[in-house]
Amino acid sequence: MSTSEIERMDRILAAQRASFTAALPEPVAVRRDRIDRAIALLIDHKDAFASAVSADFGHRSVEQTLMTDIMPSVGALKHSKKHFEAWSRNEKRKPMFPLGLIGAKAEVMYQPKGVVGVMAPWNFPVGMVMVPMAGILAAGNRAMIKPSEFTERVADLFAELVPQYFAEEEMAVFTGGVEVGVAFSKLAFDHLIFTGATSVGKHIMRAAADNLVPITLELGGKSPTFVGRSANKKQAGERIAMGKMMNAGQICLAPDYLMVAREQEDEVIGSIQKGVAAMYPALLNNDDYTSVVNGRNYERLQGYLADAREKGAELIEVNPAGEDFSSSNGNKMPLTIVRGVNDDMKVMQEEIFGPILPVMTYDSIDQAIDYVNSHDRPLGLYYFGSDRAEEQKVLSRTISGGVTVNDVLFHNAMEDLPFGGVGPSGMGAYHGLDGFKTFSHARAVYRQSGLDVGNLSGFKPPYGKQSQATLKRELKK
Repeated sequence: MSTSEIERMDRILAAQRASFTAALPEPVAVRRDRIDRAIALLIDHKDAFASAVSADFGHRSVEQTLMTDIMPSVGALKHSKKHFEAWSRNEKRKPMFPLGLIGAKAEVMYQPKGVVGVMAPWNFPVGMVMVPMAGILAAGNRAMIKPSEFTERVADLFAELVPQYFAEEEMAVFTGGVEVGVAFSKLAFDHLIFTGATSVGKHIMRAAADNLVPITLELGGKSPTFVGRSANKKQAGERIAMGKMMNAGQICLAPDYLMVAREQEDEVIGSIQKGVAAMYPALLNNDDYTSVVNGRNYERLQGYLADAREKGAELIEVNPAGEDFSSSNGNKMPLTIVRGVNDDMKVMQEEIFGPILPVMTYDSIDQAIDYVNSHDRPLGLYYFGSDRAEEQKVLSRTISGGVTVNDVLFHNAMEDLPFGGVGPSGMGAYHGLDGFKTFSHARAVYRQSGLDVGNLSGFKPPYGKQSQATLKRELKK
């Protein structure tokens, strides 16, 4: 990366912070206008974004990009536009007794942090920029964006379009490879949000630490799917198939592995096979089915399958039309269900991020819970079943970033729910009110009464009878 690129980052960061400081307090009308412009950018160029995503992937359907990138972004922005003025109001709090009785007041004032850095992944290259932007703009911040280099056409489109809707002091885009990303992560932002792999997240966190930059990490992980004995197997199979086949499994929240009652394994696998066939009667020339993003990830996934086969797993290829994928010159892959897995296999060690679905069996739900609890806390967890006691046991005895019951993925689509991970699957949350608060500084404000509280409470020297009386009153069990 040239010195001029680094200088441009530093210059724009300084310009955004200076503009932000000069504009304080950021007017509600300005925030609303920025949200409107962000919505217009997406809707005006939705087809161009869909074409760019498809070109970057080798193939992804226009409908999927509109459904999974553009529509959620517009929805999040509209939700923030509707509610942010109420979110921005000062929040009254109660002063400690007896200060409230003598006129003291306390409140929380929500202020924008300043300049927020956004580092986005390749799997949803539009949505993972613009969904967090809803909270960033609603809170009154400026934004600097680093899209993924793996979706180069989308990154270039952002770089072309953003200046048409936003001044450089409001929002700016930086494209390029790893060197640009490293330099970007080292900037002294007022907040940084990164979405991507856990391994990369560790480097981002170290870089941000040098400037004590607050950070939100959305990292993914191996999201387990419990299929209870009471589950509607046909429905579960259809819904698991939808979540695993969407974007060819390249979703941080995709069901990563199944936990199935031993005697129901065949039935569950069969229901998933039927679910796939109903949605995708064929795969290779099906516009609805997405390609693996590039050759490197295709080879990684093939390596996982070879490793599982060598270590004794059974591989079930779900290929409804019996197509010859070996003769294709693209990176599309059918779903492969992997039976007989164990922790020695790479499919059970790494986040899969592709159309591979390991199946583990259990004799008791407690055994399945213990397995999940012995591994890193995941971004998502899914439970299928009608047994409410068992559902409550799974939810209360496990920890994950979020949960969907009797489906997969959908907790992420609820804009009023916080979205984020826990531990290795991330930290911090956004969406809706929670996103507004993430990108705001909650400033404590206390207004003292006209009375001399220090003397009345004995807080102020010289200490004496009033001090002893206060201590005696407050230090009781």
